[in-house]
Amino acid sequence: MKSNGVQNISDHLYQSALKFPDKPMLLHPGKVSYKVFCKLVDAYATGFINSGIVKGTKTIVLLKPGVDFFATTFALLRIGAIPVMIDPGMGRKAMIQALANANAGAFIGIAKSMLLKYISPKNFKSVCIWISGGCCWDMQVKHLSTFRKKGGKNYEVAKTKPNDETAIFFTSGSTGPAKGVVYTKQMMEAQIAGLKNHFNYNPKEIDLCTFPLIGLFSMCLGLSVVLADMDMVHPARLQPEKLVLNIYWYGCTYLFCSPVVLQKLAEFCVQENLKLNSLKRIMTAGAPVTPELLSNVARVISDEAQIHTPYGATEALPVTDINHKELLHLYENSPNYLNGICVGYPLEDIKLKVVPISDEAIKKIEDVEECDKSEVGEIVIQGENVSQGYLNDQLADKLSKIAAESGNLLWHRTGDLGRIDDKGRVWYYGRKSQRVQTETKVLFTIPVEAVFNRHPQVERSALVGVVANGKTEPVICIQAKKGTHKSEKLVDELKELALQQELTHNISEFIFVKKFPVDARHNAKIHREKLAEWAQKMRK
Repeated sequence: MKSNGVQNISDHLYQSALKFPDKPMLLHPGKVSYKVFCKLVDAYATGFINSGIVKGTKTIVLLKPGVDFFATTFALLRIGAIPVMIDPGMGRKAMIQALANANAGAFIGIAKSMLLKYISPKNFKSVCIWISGGCCWDMQVKHLSTFRKKGGKNYEVAKTKPNDETAIFFTSGSTGPAKGVVYTKQMMEAQIAGLKNHFNYNPKEIDLCTFPLIGLFSMCLGLSVVLADMDMVHPARLQPEKLVLNIYWYGCTYLFCSPVVLQKLAEFCVQENLKLNSLKRIMTAGAPVTPELLSNVARVISDEAQIHTPYGATEALPVTDINHKELLHLYENSPNYLNGICVGYPLEDIKLKVVPISDEAIKKIEDVEECDKSEVGEIVIQGENVSQGYLNDQLADKLSKIAAESGNLLWHRTGDLGRIDDKGRVWYYGRKSQRVQTETKVLFTIPVEAVFNRHPQVERSALVGVVANGKTEPVICIQAKKGTHKSEKLVDELKELALQQELTHNISEFIFVKKFPVDARHNAKIHREKLAEWAQKMRK
């Protein structure tokens, strides 16, 4: 990976400020140019240094998306400190447990988050520096506002090496405890290059930001950013008309969002007969994207616009890509998801293999054979944009990383199941940990659930395994659509659907759940482990 004169990730931001100083970096809320924003970053960097935050200091950041959030993050990167990012939507208990593992030395957050210092002192005993983004109620707490008022630059930019830890981003915790993913400078550079080269990002674009991490990358690429008028912690609560106004008012050309955001936006535009003609590229990821959703979105954008459904994870962004026109053609004559979800082709700099399913550690990539074409196995990947390790988690590293040939970059086991078709496209079948192994077969969540999701009265379904007489049996949890209730007729119809497919013909037990537990970030990743525990209790 060539450095392009970049010795620090934040250099991308400053290079943009030199090229077009008066160009808006943030258009909403408030208008801030690249030049003015960099001055704010300098002020914060100076304040952090004076407060004792130095190169290598892990620093928890719990600020709301906005000028202070982005300026704080870039200032930490500028001085070589390591921002630690986590999604508060996972819940306070899970968040505290995850952050306790960070062993952070500093904490920067909104005033309310300062309460963690007293709520759970043992989990934050390593934190010596507390900086508040709000009003002061503790004389020990320093303020971002103080740094902003003092201004000025009095620090040295940290020179970072490719393998230096640069940031920590926690996984969503949707399939287990949240893990801290270590981002190195090389990994972040590769992600920036991938967005620029594969997706053709350019400084003329205007990004409607619904997810702060992607906003950071957009700023590194010189885009103007509009922060969406929505609660980014709870995207399902958004009011789509506000996003439409964001797009119309600022002429947004690019949008990255989760499928739940895109669905609400598309439904509103179809209902109101609105067109989003300024959008040239939409990227949606984090959960399955249905053909119906793609069709609806295609109705409200221009014919030239592209909808991308890239596949990736916190450990690697992005891994594959495909556009909506090819997807709609693929699904034209095929029942939805009975053969998995197509997530596209591996990106140019990604090596991707499918290996036999195993819950055991794999020491060397030479120890495993690749699956045959169209055989379902675990997706493993290698590339410069792929994380090489987790934060203070040797067990996760052991189970998720595979040594490569000749000391090259480690391979990462995604924990996702899939296959590769004869065209080189990857098809996703669900999480490895959520497969159900019976005495006679292995059942995967995506194709099994697709059988029952076709019923017009089913909102969504979830495959889980329950143990009876020492044997694992498949059970389908059903979340019915609003206004629909469990009935003998509905259960009989679901059983009939099961009998129509070889895959599901032995499934006959259905448990109705009022509302599925899902992740806050995408409102779509079903916590099947919780449903399995509940279903097991129902059996007793």
